Amino acid sequence: MTVLPAVPLTVPLVDETRDITYENAADSNYRDLKMSLLIPRTPEPKPAVLYFPGGGFIEAEAHKLVQLRLALAERGMVVAAAEYRVIPDKFPALVHDGKSALLFLHQHAQEFGIDPRRIAVLGDSAGGYLAQFLGTTSGSALFIADKLAAAQTTVAATVSLYGISDLRNIGAGLVAPFHDTPTATEALLVNGVSLGSDQTNAINAVPQLAAQASPISYVKSGLNPFLLMHGSADDFVSPVQSLQMATALQEKGVAAEAVTLTGAGHGSADWFQPSVIAYITDWLARQLRPENTTSTGTMTL
Repeated sequence: MTVLPAVPLTVPLVDETRDITYENAADSNYRDLKMSLLIPRTPEPKPAVLYFPGGGFIEAEAHKLVQLRLALAERGMVVAAAEYRVIPDKFPALVHDGKSALLFLHQHAQEFGIDPRRIAVLGDSAGGYLAQFLGTTSGSALFIADKLAAAQTTVAATVSLYGISDLRNIGAGLVAPFHDTPTATEALLVNGVSLGSDQTNAINAVPQLAAQASPISYVKSGLNPFLLMHGSADDFVSPVQSLQMATALQEKGVAAEAVTLTGAGHGSADWFQPSVIAYITDWLARQLRPENTTSTGTMTL
């Protein structure tokens, strides 16, 4: 018989609540939008992280990024993963959904053991775009139906992994020209698909629409900290996206950290390595402490 020694408890037990409805999207064939949560078994009100998955604006499968979500939960954070509407739904449907998911966490904070003052947003690729949108419009009445609930859309910190900040130059410096075509997904997101009338315009055919649909257009002073990470070898979303967003935020006095992951591609295996997960988890743990400290700058990993 083998007897194992007692194991010191270093991480909390984590429970999962899967696929609860956080919104009924009435303008999308009454589709129920789902959210799943990882909830640490700790007694005190906990910080929370709301995760939005990437998917090129054509899918939003929330059961992704498992390693990172579990690592955050093991650090004592409630982690909610939310789906959202994608093409053929047009902008700003997905931003409305992101705001609704944030409001849902605020309104059910006691049920889930969340401290509503400490809710961060996290996303990768298109999910990073959505996270940036919630971060730049934090606490405002933009993109929500109930203007009186604006304070409940306050974001304590924003993390974007190889996300999109400005649709107008999403392919800056890339060899592939597909971002300039009318069939690029960002063009379909803003202009819509052709049904009854021809909507085939490239993203920059109507620059003001592309600007309105870009998180960088909403940067202002007084926002809470941002972590913007991008791979140096990303050939799908230009690394310029994270750098220009960090610069725009810093110019407004917002604490923004731009991190370049050397050799990493778009959603490549580099992003799932323990050192990268630890970096993101440590950053969020610092920002979500009541007495948090922030940093501003750029770095390369």
